[in-house]
Amino acid sequence: MSLVSLAILGLTICATSFIAGIFGMAGGMILLGVLLVYFDVATGMVMFSALQFSSNVSRVAVWRKFILWPVFLQFALGSAVAFAIMRMVAFIPDKAVVYLVLGAMPFGVEALPRDWRPNIEWRFVPYAAGFLTTLVLLVAGSGGLFLDVFFQKSQLDRKTTVATKAICHTFGHVFRVGYFAPLGAATDVLPPWAIAAAVVLAVGATMLAPLVLNRMTDHGFRQWTRAIILAVGTTYLLRAGWLYWH
Repeated sequence: MSLVSLAILGLTICATSFIAGIFGMAGGMILLGVLLVYFDVATGMVMFSALQFSSNVSRVAVWRKFILWPVFLQFALGSAVAFAIMRMVAFIPDKAVVYLVLGAMPFGVEALPRDWRPNIEWRFVPYAAGFLTTLVLLVAGSGGLFLDVFFQKSQLDRKTTVATKAICHTFGHVFRVGYFAPLGAATDVLPPWAIAAAVVLAVGATMLAPLVLNRMTDHGFRQWTRAIILAVGTTYLLRAGWLYWH
């Protein structure tokens, strides 16, 4: 890989880790889309998991006192069931499918009537959230936007939302590596020093995010989240259309 490509990846990792650190989502969607420009699906997923895992762990460390542990434990159980089912299926999507699902997801969420959206605080909903989010994660590579559907009706403040989603995402990254690692190895295309540097960049950018999040209002947090997600979704739909056309 050329130095220009490495520089682009480095800047993308910094920017997306910072965005994810603020909104608890969106950054992962952007990073995955860029990684798939350079790598095949399996390798891109493994690299994405490694970078996002380190970023999410640092986010969990920053906001750990705001985590809703009962929600996470139920989410983890639902995720484990979905992972076991998908391992038996062993489906690997192509790049066009990944971009199409990632791009269509924001608009699917917008089209869903608000009264139909479940609340992560309701009884048994975290189990369903874990199961369904993990299915989406293993097919599309990123389940952050889908998970957000379960938080939109909650009365949780922005810090509790980011903290709880961060630990749920961390658990999901472990499953993604377990699913895709046998089919792709990041060390085959990037030297170990580059992967280590990428992890450092991801953690460093994440640690800067509280400087912005602490100054945002809950209303502003939701408005910015929606705008960024729809912009990214539109870009990925165009990318999917380009891939299918060719």
